[in-house]
Amino acid sequence: MEDSISLHSSPLRARRGGSREAIVEAAEPLFMKNGFGAVSMDELADAAGVARRTLYNQFAGKEEIFREMLLRVSAQIEGALPPGIETRGDVGEVLRLIATEIARLHARPGYLGFFRMVVADSRQFPWIAQAFAAVMDPMMERFARYLGYLTELAILYCPNPMFAAHQFTGLLNENSLWPMLMGREGALASAEDVVEETVHMFLKRYQLPIRKHSALNARDRK
Repeated sequence: MEDSISLHSSPLRARRGGSREAIVEAAEPLFMKNGFGAVSMDELADAAGVARRTLYNQFAGKEEIFREMLLRVSAQIEGALPPGIETRGDVGEVLRLIATEIARLHARPGYLGFFRMVVADSRQFPWIAQAFAAVMDPMMERFARYLGYLTELAILYCPNPMFAAHQFTGLLNENSLWPMLMGREGALASAEDVVEETVHMFLKRYQLPIRKHSALNARDRK
């Protein structure tokens, strides 16, 4: 399987007359295999099957190509917190859905390759880390707002919702993303167990007892 995050199943070389989409599609595996800094515009043009002039007609440089590729990643990351997920059941069910989608994202070979590239190239090109953060931050902010909303309803007690959101994803990263990133053979637990234990630990820390939740709601209705 090609280590690519492409949303399409086209071969490496572009076949659509040097369109922006086709060039980005051809660039993805090159960036992830060799790293951003090691890939030249000539190599990108060759991979896309276009002349160097055509490449420059579409993009100012390889940084712009990379940023276009990042938009594709953004679409996949946003899929871990799709619109309306907050309404799909009680807090445990919603957290389980979110955790499951994040774990599925981690398991995609293309996402893992992309993440490795970000980590490896960010020291030389700090803007790569900043661009990746710009993709991740809106999702975390939305997750934190959800936790804050449940705190207002006295369902959870998260005095620092953003910190709690990072704790939740940190549990998933430690047991899902990082072992794969480090090339560890054999998982410590199945993806299903990672999701269940993450949700259980999080709710054990932050979920308010039902009696307290009911009492607070009754007080607010007075």
